[in-house]
Amino acid sequence: MGKDMTVACGDGFVNIRVGAIIEKNGKVLMVGNDRSDYLYSVGGRIQFGETAEQAVEREVFEETGIHMQVDRLGFVHENYFFSDIPANLGKLIYEISFFFYMKVPENFVPKCESFTEDESKEYLKWVSPNEEEKKIYPAFFIMELSRPQSDVRHFVTDERNNL
Repeated sequence: MGKDMTVACGDGFVNIRVGAIIEKNGKVLMVGNDRSDYLYSVGGRIQFGETAEQAVEREVFEETGIHMQVDRLGFVHENYFFSDIPANLGKLIYEISFFFYMKVPENFVPKCESFTEDESKEYLKWVSPNEEEKKIYPAFFIMELSRPQSDVRHFVTDERNNL
């Protein structure tokens, strides 16, 4: 389709992103990589010309090898954070993310052959709500998923206040 929805803005960037909520047997599927000490949602940036739903379905396929459909929108997250990717290290990013609950096939067995934008190998991990092994992003994810609601929830995270 098009390029990732990342736009330079001053000294930082604006990202428009999607995330997948893939649940099975009381756990949620998260992604990690060889460079990071945290886990993050399956997903990625919307590409210009895609809708958010098209983007999350594409990202799920790219990261798990399985085609899934969207069930419903669950969360909208506005997030100010500082990049940890070497090419943009320390730059401020404002990211808007749409997190969708996915329709998970009964026989779903994911496989991961994806890489981050800086070419770090990614891996998938099922995480339970009481996971303490690694930090999880977004931070609200596991707690909110342990008490599901039918309405769309909005969250704002701002790391600028942590300086």
